Amino acid sequence: MDAPDCTHLSSDSERVDDVHDVASTVDVANVSSQLPQVAGIRMCGSTPLLWRVTDLKIARQAGVIGSLVGSLARQPRQNTRLGRPLELLDEEARLLAEEGKGIVLAERDEEGEDHSARAEHYKEDLQHSHQVQSTLALQDRKAVLQRVLNGTQNESSVLERLEALDRDFSLPVSAMTIQLCTARAGLSYHSDERDFLAAGWPMRQDEHSQTRFLVYRDLRKKGFYLTSAGKFGGDFLVYPGDPLRFHAHFIALCVAMDTDTPLCDIMALARLGSNVKKTVVLCSPRATQEQSKEKEEREEEEKTEDRDKDNAAADDDDDDEVVYTSLQWSGMV
Repeated sequence: MDAPDCTHLSSDSERVDDVHDVASTVDVANVSSQLPQVAGIRMCGSTPLLWRVTDLKIARQAGVIGSLVGSLARQPRQNTRLGRPLELLDEEARLLAEEGKGIVLAERDEEGEDHSARAEHYKEDLQHSHQVQSTLALQDRKAVLQRVLNGTQNESSVLERLEALDRDFSLPVSAMTIQLCTARAGLSYHSDERDFLAAGWPMRQDEHSQTRFLVYRDLRKKGFYLTSAGKFGGDFLVYPGDPLRFHAHFIALCVAMDTDTPLCDIMALARLGSNVKKTVVLCSPRATQEQSKEKEEREEEEKTEDRDKDNAAADDDDDDEVVYTSLQWSGMV
């Protein structure tokens, strides 16, 4: 009786294992693709910054523009083209956090860390580097001395000079070359998962900041793109689309509903908009800071009660209504 063919059995088992591996890989890929992507916001004082490329991509997909403020690694001595980090407006960072697309990372407390082991390792590296450099410097000195004395003195005198050089040579520490380690491998690794913990919001929450945020959020809901308008004397530059494709059409100035604006300021703003060929828009949200907080609490209650989404959207439109007033300079009378 013939023995069974084991090759077919082994090949079938290998196919089954391959199928299981592929299935597990697909499951992991599906799970990772379903996880929400969150941008990690680092704070430099009160300035929100984005450092990672993935964070910049998430912010860009959310319609947040920001401004690059870092220097390029290969072209550090120029400011025509800038790189990471991406500096965000307070309103941009707050909107990312409100929509669940960004979170402020907790700062690391490096003062309480023990750096004695790292300092000892650094001293050992310096000593090893000094020994290596001393050996190389002695070899170079011997080569130069032997090349100079070979044509003028005999072999015995050359050997004596080389032995004397071995005894008396020493490389001073001040002449040692210090290597500056710039590779990331020398830095300790900190996982970002530990930084996605609860962190305080270090941004100002005064009335004007709340007014700016309400205006920014309302304009973003309407599909506009916004950047800073500091050089134009306003709060935001309003673009009808991506700033890489369109020019700004409006200069948004955020003013509270109950704020008195002098006529001279209104005339100056209108003339400014005429000179830069943009329309100045006064933006005044109807809701005050206290009303907006009450609205946020009411929204949370509505989410827990699972109310109708259409009614909630209608309530949002009524509460978040912002009054827009355009100014146009027609000329001197």
